[in-house]
Parts: sequence; C-alpha cells; structure tokens
Amino acid sequence: MNKIYYILIALVLVFFGYGIITKKNNDPLKKEKRVPCQKTTTTFEKIANKKLSNKAVELLESGNFIIKSRIEQASFMESKILNYINVEKADEILLSVLKKYQKEQINKNDKLIIDYYILENDKEDTGKKGTKCKLYAGYLVFEFKLENKLIYKIQTDYMKMDTSDIPERMDCVIKSFITLKG
Repeated sequence: MNKIYYILIALVLVFFGYGIITKKNNDPLKKEKRVPCQKTTTTFEKIANKKLSNKAVELLESGNFIIKSRIEQASFMESKILNYINVEKADEILLSVLKKYQKEQINKNDKLIIDYYILENDKEDTGKKGTKCKLYAGYLVFEFKLENKLIYKIQTDYMKMDTSDIPERMDCVIKSFITLKG
C-alpha cells in the first residue's frame, strides 16, 4: 500500500511539474528581448517575414529606402508633442540614426519602406486601464516593408515628455531590425 501511495504522489508531482514548466514556456505574455536596448522601455516586436529580412536589411544598409512618417497627437488632453518635435525633425533624427548603419550608397531598384509614426500618450483617455498606462510619454511604431509585404514591426515607448529620448529609441529600433540579418 505504501508503494502505491508513493507512486501516486510521484505521478502527481511529475504531472504538476510538467504543467508548470509547459505553461511557463508557452506563456504568450512572456516577451523575450532579443536586443539589450529593448529592455530600456516596453518594447514589442513581430518578425513577419524572415525570408525577406536579409534583403530588407541590405537595402537599408545601402541607402535604398523610403521613409513614410506621421505624428499622432493626443485628443483627450491638450497635445504638447508638436512643441518639441514635428515630422521633419523626426525624419532628420531617423536619417542621422540610419547613417550610422549605412555601409555604402548603392542605387537599387528595390526600396525598403520604413513606415513609422510617433504617438503621444493621451493620458486623459478614459479607456486607459490603470496608472501604468500614464507613465510613458508615448510610443514609436515602425513597420519595415518590402515588395508590399511586412517584414518587421516594432513598438517601443519613449518616456520623456520633451521627446528627448526619441533618438535613443529610434536607434534601438534600427539596431533591432539590423539583427534580423543572418
């Protein structure tokens, strides 16, 4: 009888242990950060097309890209983002970041589309849940597209209301994208 009791306890422990390990490994909310700079603020990424990623990174490195950009202002609170940054200034920042990663300018027919926007966090939006939603100043969303296909998408928060940390966040976005080459 004692042997059966011990065997049952062992089976229960193995079953629960396996369930805990499996749940931990399959947790959809667990987001591993591939690049150290992604740990600085909340960052989400999606690698949508690994097959075209090498070509997309090579186009970026050779200066063959088109930038599409916009700024989305807060609507429930008084927007202040344009006091600190506008689309032209944001594009200048991005171009200076991209310059660091360019190897040489080679003219190619294909162009990588870098489509991004800067969103101002609307802290007065009644749809926001909890106080954590009000800690960041806004976020950047970048989509890298090639041949009308999404290659990579990343969203990362910026924390300073004066947008002074946007260059650092843009650098992290480009670093993250470049690491797809392999």
